[in-house]
Amino acid sequence: MQKTILITGASTGIGYYAAHGLKNAGYRVIASCRAQADVVRLQHEGLECVQIDLANSASIHSGFAQAMELTGHQLYALFNNGAYGQPGAVEDLPIAALRQQFETNFFGWCELTNLALPIMLQQGYGRIIQNSSVLGIAAMPLRGAYNASKYAIEGISDTLRLELTGTGVYVSLIEPGPIHSQFRKNALTALLHHIDINKSRHRKIYEGAVARLGKTETTTPFTLGPEAVYKRIIHALESKQPQARYYVTFPTYLVGFMKRILPAHWLDKLLRKLGS
Repeated sequence: MQKTILITGASTGIGYYAAHGLKNAGYRVIASCRAQADVVRLQHEGLECVQIDLANSASIHSGFAQAMELTGHQLYALFNNGAYGQPGAVEDLPIAALRQQFETNFFGWCELTNLALPIMLQQGYGRIIQNSSVLGIAAMPLRGAYNASKYAIEGISDTLRLELTGTGVYVSLIEPGPIHSQFRKNALTALLHHIDINKSRHRKIYEGAVARLGKTETTTPFTLGPEAVYKRIIHALESKQPQARYYVTFPTYLVGFMKRILPAHWLDKLLRKLGS
């Protein structure tokens, strides 16, 4: 029987690469995008695609229902990937921006997962794959909203993994560092929309961030392509004992190791440097 997977945030980057890669690998892929124009574009590329706006409960329910109609109410895996990063110092973040970050990056994922779980539990098998971040392992300055949303995903995924023991449903976290995608472009849009740069004591740092995020190509060291994440997705899907966590880039391995061995004040110094 062909295995089915629902992928969120498939319009670009990791989700887009995974959707095409898994389809070519023989999976029945149901991609999802927030914007209808992207849904149509992916359909024209030969993908089955539905509209899911993770910040909208009605959209989550209708999109999931459409996906299950396509698959005959069977679902092997859910890849929660759709997310964005809201830059800004905690003191500069409007609460509305923080809520919006959590609606997309956390609550939407939880709602979609809770729709998928009854199907997987009835089947007696399934995979929940959560695309977290190096910022779900350790915090960095001026990324508080995104840090918090990823810390939340890490916590609830660990809880789910424990609760689903023995059911045949496995939960895995993927923890990339810098990956080539539209992430920086979307982060720049969120920064300019929600943060009053000129009134902040962090103005000079923000100005540097605007210049950096606005570049066509990233200058972040050790940035990898989405294929690096895809390799972990394949293992999480096909291993009889998928890992709880998959590190991807060198910065993730470094930060994960340093967090285990360094005193907090030493780690803080490192993270301030990495986050500058």
